[in-house]
Amino acid sequence: MRASRRRIDGINRSRCRTRTAVLGAGEGSAVHVEKLMTYVSLLAPMAAAAHEVGALLLATPRRTTAPADAMEELAAAYLALEAPAVAVMRRHLDALLPGVPWAEELHDERSPNADPNASSSAGPIAGPCAGTSPGTSPGTSPGTSADPSTGPGATPDTAPAPQLPVEGDVWTVDVIDGAVQFMRDLPYFCVSLALVRDGEPVAAALHAPLLGETYLAAAGHGATRNGETITPSVRTRLEAALVGTSHPPFAAGQPAAVAAAGRSLAAVLPAVGAVRNLGPTSWQIADTAAGRLDAFWEYGRDDANLLPGALVAREAGAVVSDTAGRSWQAGASGFLVAPRELHGQLLDLLNPPLAP
Repeated sequence: MRASRRRIDGINRSRCRTRTAVLGAGEGSAVHVEKLMTYVSLLAPMAAAAHEVGALLLATPRRTTAPADAMEELAAAYLALEAPAVAVMRRHLDALLPGVPWAEELHDERSPNADPNASSSAGPIAGPCAGTSPGTSPGTSPGTSADPSTGPGATPDTAPAPQLPVEGDVWTVDVIDGAVQFMRDLPYFCVSLALVRDGEPVAAALHAPLLGETYLAAAGHGATRNGETITPSVRTRLEAALVGTSHPPFAAGQPAAVAAAGRSLAAVLPAVGAVRNLGPTSWQIADTAAGRLDAFWEYGRDDANLLPGALVAREAGAVVSDTAGRSWQAGASGFLVAPRELHGQLLDLLNPPLAP
């Protein structure tokens, strides 16, 4: 059976309430102790979880054998690396908010709670190709558009989009965002996680263990890096801007996104100082929120990596939208984050007028 979606009692947009059962002396008796947590109070334990996972990753040998030459070998090697980190993260999150499922448990047949007789509709939704943990990309929320059409000649994507619940809470977790780099002993990886409430991220933590840096954000309470408030770039012109981009995992399953990425790079590259892909998607978004990058865009569905960074960016004051300029929601076919002064300029580049 699919993991149950347990709604935490009494949660509103700024608070989450959990109930902990404490066994009493009498057989079968229980005393319910009520805990009231603000989203801000979740950040310290979320950061602690990310830090412990990061320390584990740093202690993990990564190139003990020749690099995998086939996708099956790569996936098997990644799962072996990921498993201890997932166990650590699950221990922390299950203790923090008991009963809140991970997004993968809602639709991934590899989940311990999944029905072995049910076929997965999620398809290849994540994995080491883009550094996301297998099965962690929540995809399209009901009521949001997953139409990847982005211009003339766009075709529907072939990879079906799994869904986030419309109501309730779910964790989106990527214990190694940047797994391909991690497996090649490159330094561009991080740990990312977010609590998603009714389809919107409300608390997020990202940790880069090699940098010793941690981004934290809670809905309505701003964003920080290592405890210091962050704000986006103050640049107002694109000509000297440093802009990031990336692609979702298993991009071949999203051909319209691949085509749009090519068109967009051709449009943006001549107009800016430089375009870079600096590794983990979530970290690039957070670096945009902190002004290290001036903007970031991506085509395709990549929610597990986009949700934590999107909250950090919004709370820092950046504009977060889809590539058509609408407010970004999980399942959208494109993502753009930039300071307000650059956002409109980039939208114009990504949406050129159609030829007559």
